Amino acid sequence: MEHADAAVDALQATPGRFVLGYGNLLGAPWEWGTGPDFRRFAEHRFTPSNDMLGLQLAFDVTADPTFPEKKVFEAAREMNLRVTTHAGVWGATNDDSIRLMWEHGFMTPDVTYVHAASLSQDSYQRIAATGGSVSVSAESELNAGQGYPPTWQLRKHGIAVSLSMDSSMWWSADLFSAMRSTLSADRAREHLAAHGRDETLLHNHLRAEDVVSWATLGGAHALGLGSLTGSITPGKKADLVLIKNDRSPAMFPLLHPYGHVVFQAARGDVHTVLVNGRVVKHAHALLGDSLGTARAAVAETIEHFRSVMGEREWRAAREPETPHTEKIANPYGYTEWDGGSDRHKPEM
Repeated sequence: MEHADAAVDALQATPGRFVLGYGNLLGAPWEWGTGPDFRRFAEHRFTPSNDMLGLQLAFDVTADPTFPEKKVFEAAREMNLRVTTHAGVWGATNDDSIRLMWEHGFMTPDVTYVHAASLSQDSYQRIAATGGSVSVSAESELNAGQGYPPTWQLRKHGIAVSLSMDSSMWWSADLFSAMRSTLSADRAREHLAAHGRDETLLHNHLRAEDVVSWATLGGAHALGLGSLTGSITPGKKADLVLIKNDRSPAMFPLLHPYGHVVFQAARGDVHTVLVNGRVVKHAHALLGDSLGTARAAVAETIEHFRSVMGEREWRAAREPETPHTEKIANPYGYTEWDGGSDRHKPEM
C-alpha cells in the first residue's frame, strides 16, 4: 500500500478537494479490494466527515461469466464506496461486462462508467435506467482507440456526463482541452452523418453550455459531491475558478460566455482559484511554495526512468515508429512533396 499512501500524501499536500479512485493493476480486484490491507488503508486514511478527501474503488469488469468482481462490488457496497469502471473500451470491456453487472444488481447511481465508447443500445439503456453516469475522455478516446467519444449516444439516452482526460502523462490534463475536444468530436460526427445523408447541418445539438456543465456539475455528480460543489448556489462549499486575463488578445471581447470558456480560454487564463472558500491561486500564480517541491520531485522521477530505460529505449518510447502509408497513384502526375521526411521535422 506504499503507492496508495504516497498518493494520499500528495493529495493532502495540495490545496484542493479530491476523491482518490483506488485501483491496483498488480492483482485481481476481488483480491486486493476485499483484503485486510485495503480495508486498513481506507479506515486509516479516510473519514466520512472529511469532504476534502474521498475514496472510490476503481476496477474493470472483464466479462468473465463467473463474475469474480461480485466480491469487490459487495465490498464497495459494505464500505459505502462509489465505483468507477472502464466500460465499452474497444477490445477490453464490452456489453457482457454491463450485462453481468445488471444481472447481479450492481448497476446503481453510484457507478461511473469511463469511456462507454463501444457499447450497444441495450447497454446504454441499462446505464440510463439505473442512474449511472459516464465519464467521457475525448482526448484519450480519439487518440488511443477506446472508441469514438459517445456523447451523441449519451445525449439520446439522457445519461449524466462528466469529462476527464484519462492520463495526465499522455494528454493535456486540463478541462479546457477536455471541453473543446469533446464538443468538437461530437460536432464533427454530427456533420459527417449529415453529409452521408447529403444534408447540410445548420444547428449543432451539443452546445458549449452543455460541455461547461459536464466539466463542472457533471464532475461533481460523478464524484458524489453534487450537493457540495459544481455550481455557484447557496450552501455549496465555495470551490471557484475565476477566469480573467487582460493581457491575452483571445480574451476580448466577451460575446458568448460559454463559447468563450470552451474555445478561447485556457489554463493560463485562470486568474483566481478558491477551494472551500480559501484562495489558493491569485493573479495567475499559486500561493505557497509547494509547486517548486512538486516540480523537483517530478524531474527526479523522469531522470530515474530515463536512466533505467537507457537513451535508446527512452527515445523509442517518445518517438515510436510511424506506420507505413500506402500512397494512392496520382493520374495527374503532381510533384511529390516530401513534407513528412525527417529533414523537415522541427528540432524539439
